[in-house]
Amino acid sequence: MIRLLLLLIILPAPLLAQERPPNIVYIMSDELAYYELSHMGNPFIKTPRIDQMAAEGLRFTNAYAASPVCAPLRGCLMTGKHSGHASVRANDGGTPLRADEETIASMLKQKAYATGGFGKWGAGGRDSTGVPENHGFDTFFGYYDQVHAHSFYPPYLIHNSEEVPLKGNQGGRTGETYSHYEIMEKGLAFMREHREKPFFAYFPITPPHGMFDIPADDPAWEAYRDDAWIQDPSIAQDVKNYAAMVTMVDRNVGTILDLVRDLDLEENTIVFFTGDNGGQDRFRSKEHPRGYFGPNVHPKTGVAFRGGKGNLFEGGLKIPFLVRWPGKIAPGRVSDFLFSQVDMMATLADISGTQAPKDTDGLSILPEILGQHDAQRAHEMLYWEFGRQTAVRFGKWKAIRTLAKQQTDGPWELYDLENDVSETTSVAEQHPDILAKIQAFAKASHEPVRPGIYHDADRKRHEKDRQAKWGTTRPPQRQPRGARHSLKEPGLLPASAMRLVTFSSENHQNDRKATYAIDGKPGTIWHTQFATGVATHPHELVIDLGEKRTVTGFRYLARQDGGWNGAFAKTIFTLSDQADAFPKDPTAETTFGKMTKPQKIDCPTPVSGRYLRVRILSEVNDGPWASAAEIGVITK
Repeated sequence: MIRLLLLLIILPAPLLAQERPPNIVYIMSDELAYYELSHMGNPFIKTPRIDQMAAEGLRFTNAYAASPVCAPLRGCLMTGKHSGHASVRANDGGTPLRADEETIASMLKQKAYATGGFGKWGAGGRDSTGVPENHGFDTFFGYYDQVHAHSFYPPYLIHNSEEVPLKGNQGGRTGETYSHYEIMEKGLAFMREHREKPFFAYFPITPPHGMFDIPADDPAWEAYRDDAWIQDPSIAQDVKNYAAMVTMVDRNVGTILDLVRDLDLEENTIVFFTGDNGGQDRFRSKEHPRGYFGPNVHPKTGVAFRGGKGNLFEGGLKIPFLVRWPGKIAPGRVSDFLFSQVDMMATLADISGTQAPKDTDGLSILPEILGQHDAQRAHEMLYWEFGRQTAVRFGKWKAIRTLAKQQTDGPWELYDLENDVSETTSVAEQHPDILAKIQAFAKASHEPVRPGIYHDADRKRHEKDRQAKWGTTRPPQRQPRGARHSLKEPGLLPASAMRLVTFSSENHQNDRKATYAIDGKPGTIWHTQFATGVATHPHELVIDLGEKRTVTGFRYLARQDGGWNGAFAKTIFTLSDQADAFPKDPTAETTFGKMTKPQKIDCPTPVSGRYLRVRILSEVNDGPWASAAEIGVITK
C-alpha cells in the first residue's frame, strides 16, 4: 500500500488522468430547436434545468447539424464524416452504415469504455450492416428505425436487434407503457452499473419529435398549471403536449445531471446537451406564421433563420449546444466558435485519449470547450449536401445551391451571415472570388455514396419495425381525421379515362406513387421524393386524357390523412395536343389553400387538348414537397 501511494505521488497528473478517462454523456433531443429553450427567451416553453446547465457550463451559438434531417446527421455524428463522404445520406431511416466503418463507440473501446445507446439510432435497420451492436455499442435500447420512433406507444422496442415487448401497447397514440420512460430508465441504469469504469452514455432521445403524446400525469405538466394559454380551448392539444414534452426532456437532463453528482462523478464526467437538426415551424397559423413556438425566430428581435428542417438554410442547421464539466469548464461561458456534429468524433477522441480514424472530416473542439482559445484549430470551410441541395460555410459566408430534377449544375446563392443571418439577399455576383473558392471546395468534398447493405434482402424485421408505429391500431397509411372527401361533380373525367405519362418524382419507398394522383381513390396519396433525397419545386405530372377533350376546369383534392406536407399552393395547369410540348401560356393557374375539401380552378374559356401538364411551384407550408389525393379534370 505504501509503495502504491508513493507511485501515485510521483506520477505526473496527465498520466494519472489516463488511468481513468472521463465519462462522456451525450444527450441529443430530437428536433428541439435553437429558440425553444427558456434561456433563449422562449415565452411559452419552460426548461429550468437546461437553463441551469447553460449557467453552469458553456453555451455555443454557432453549432451546426451535420444534416438537416434525422438519419444522415446520426450517421455523420457517429462516424465523423461530413455528408459528402458519409454512407448514410438518405432520410429513409433504414440506410445503414457500412460494416467496416468505425464509430464513436467503437473508437472508445480503445480505452475499454462501456458503451450504451438509448433512444433513436437511425443509421441502419435490423439485419443490416449498420446495427449499433456491430459498431461498438455494448448495448442499444430504443428504436433502430425512425418511423418506428414516431410512436411513444409501440408494441415493442429493440435491444441489440431483439424485440422487447411493451405491456399494453398496440402502436399509435395510446397505450399502457410510455416508451420514453423505459428508454430513460435503461440509460440511467447503464450509468449506475458502469460507475466504476469509464462509460459513454449516448441519449439520442426522441421527444419532442414524433406523435406529440405525453401522459396526462407526467410531472412536466405542473410547470404549466397556471398558464392561461394551456387552459385556452382554442389552442390544439398537440401544441400544449409539445411544450410539456420539451419540459419532460428538461427534467430528464436534470435527472442525468443529478445522477452524475450522486455517483460522485461530476468532475470526471463531461455532459453534452444538444438538438439533432434545425427546427420545424410546427403549428403554423396566421398569428404564428413561423410556428406557435417560433423555433427559428429570435423571440425578442424577431430576426428569423430562413427555412427549417429539410433544407440547408440556417433554420435547417442551427442547433442548441451546451457542455458541462465542473472544474474544467468555467460557468456561464458563451462561445461563437463555428463547428458541426461532424467534429464530435475528433472531440471525444481528444477527451478520451483515443485515436479517431484517419478517414474522418472533423476537428477536435476540446480546446475551445476548455477555454484554450489559442490552441483551437478551425475549419476553413464546412460542407453539407442533402438530396439536390449543397451548402458551404466559409467564415462569415454561406453558399447554397439547389438543383432541379435532372440538373447537374446550377447557380449558387451567397449570403453574408454577419449582415444577413436570415439569408434574404444573395451577393454572389458581387463576390465571384469567394464563390469560386467555395465551388472548388464543394466539388472536392463530394464523393459517390457507398451505403451499407441488408443481410435480408426483404428487410422483413426492418419493415416490421416501421409498421410497429401504428401496430394494430391503424393501417400503415394514415387515415383521415373526420370525413374523407372525394371528387364528385358533373363533367368530372373518370379516373379510368386518364393515364399518367410522366412525373417528376415519387416516393415509392412508402408507396406514395404518382399514379395515385389520378386513381380515383382519395385514400391513396402521391408524394414527391424524400426518402433518397428531397426533390424540390417545380414538381410536375403529365396526364393523358385518353383523347382530345374540351376542358372547362380542374380540381385538386389535398391529402386526406390529417397532414399537410406537400399540399399544393401555387399551381399551373396547361393543356396541349402533344405530351412533350406545352404552350408557354397556361390554361389556368391558381394558388390553393389549406383545405381538405375539393378545390377548383375554372378555365376563363373552354380549352381543348389531350395532354395535361400540372406544375406545382410551391407548398402551403413553404416546404419542398408536393402531394395529392386526387387531381380532377372537368370536361364539357
